Amino acid sequence: MRLNHGTLLIVFCIGSLFVISWHSAQRDHTSRQVDFAGLFERLEQAEHQAAELTTELTSVLSRLHNATTNTNSSHAKDEELKDVNVSSCVASQANTLFYLPHLQGQQDGLVANVFLGKARSGVSLVLGIPTVRRQKQSYLVNTVASLLYDLSPQQKSDMVIIIFVAESDQQFVRSVADEIQENFPEDVHSGLVEVVSPPSSFYPDFSVLKSTFGDSIDRVKWRTKQNLDFSFLMMYAQPKGTFYVQLEDDLVAKLGYSDAMKTFATGLVSEQWLYLEFSQLGFIGKLFRASDLPMIVEFFLMFHKDKPIDWLLDHILWVKVCNPEKSTADCNKQKDKMKRRHKPSLFQHVGLHSSLPGKIQKLKDKDFGKQPLFVPHVNPAAELSGSLKHYQSHTLRRAYQGQDFFWGLTPVAGDYILIRFHQPQRVQGYLFRSGNIETNGDRFSNTTVEVQLRNSSVVERVQNQELPQYQPSTDGFVVVGSFVKGVAQGTLDAAVREVTAMRLMVHTDSDVWVLLSEIFIKVS
Repeated sequence: MRLNHGTLLIVFCIGSLFVISWHSAQRDHTSRQVDFAGLFERLEQAEHQAAELTTELTSVLSRLHNATTNTNSSHAKDEELKDVNVSSCVASQANTLFYLPHLQGQQDGLVANVFLGKARSGVSLVLGIPTVRRQKQSYLVNTVASLLYDLSPQQKSDMVIIIFVAESDQQFVRSVADEIQENFPEDVHSGLVEVVSPPSSFYPDFSVLKSTFGDSIDRVKWRTKQNLDFSFLMMYAQPKGTFYVQLEDDLVAKLGYSDAMKTFATGLVSEQWLYLEFSQLGFIGKLFRASDLPMIVEFFLMFHKDKPIDWLLDHILWVKVCNPEKSTADCNKQKDKMKRRHKPSLFQHVGLHSSLPGKIQKLKDKDFGKQPLFVPHVNPAAELSGSLKHYQSHTLRRAYQGQDFFWGLTPVAGDYILIRFHQPQRVQGYLFRSGNIETNGDRFSNTTVEVQLRNSSVVERVQNQELPQYQPSTDGFVVVGSFVKGVAQGTLDAAVREVTAMRLMVHTDSDVWVLLSEIFIKVS
């Protein structure tokens, strides 16, 4: 057992008190005037003094420990992050400065700027999404929407999504944070979604890089920066959860991806592997144990100027399991044991324009399969009409009959969808879901669900506020609900269940198209 200086000091002080008492007793014994009662009293006093000293020294050592901890983590926040522009320390890496010598002497070189976040940790899954300024189209909002689309409250509470804006332009980072805040306010407030960026001092001078493998210097700079970006993101994410998943900012997720990943990973937790693959493309959907990230990051940093990151990841496998005295086939076999493939793929690449200017990448994962973009239901026979123009073959009729989703061009105030039943129906409830996993942003907003009642006297009761849960509309319709976060769902009281028609009424202009992926009218 190793004793620290504080413990040794306490032992020394207690021992000294007893030695003094023992010598005193010896002097009494020598003079043949042994006073056992006095000796016992002095021993009690010594024990009492030792206890007081122990308490005092423990308090001093505790204060010293706290002071040391605070000094070593001067950028860490003890309380929950609530505001923007809050810094959070990246997990320390012992050799980081050795591979990034330009950071030596810079206290904030490895401190992340946290623009949005609540310092959530202790979760199962940490999803890392690096993103940069793109010359063409940005896919980030759609990517995050896809990841959040079907998550339950329990799944959301066991996850952190880190958006790492790999840019030193703080104004641009702020614009990304504002966009995320605007589109996902509740998920930001809960701490599920974070937006962070590196300090400007993190990046070295890229002008001194040398071209390798016949690549242009622009491509070498791009891949070198990407290696550093991924490494910084991994260091920041490492202490937050059990598993870390590397994603990109231009993908869609398969429904149920969260539970599928956790089930697959926990089923292999006792086996030896370096990473699990949930997509066969590049660095998308690679899951690592968070405990392995320090080693992986150090390897990336060691060779960050030399090769692309997916090559470096493969080299880690080679170093770990390949025997130079054996064949390439044996090496590949051993590497396959260290990376386990999940089928079907859970993430599909959708971006056309790479973050490398001028690069077009038509990458598609063939193992992803087809994504269900609508939920079919059997609805009562009805005549369908409306003012919204549909896109291509995505008609309202096909959506109502459970054959497709409805996709309408940008609505304006006064636009509507009308469902007039062939026969009056006793409607118990309804569900209208807008958006889908690939186009989650095309939602209805400020749109009401209205019914036309068979009995006009019930309409009069609504107008007289005798049924305060409902409000009168135009043309004899009654408002029974509205869209919230793209979904309108509810049940009808017995008084308003005799229905001849239903209507969706748009009350404000929109700047996006609208998509209905689910239409369900429950009748008795």
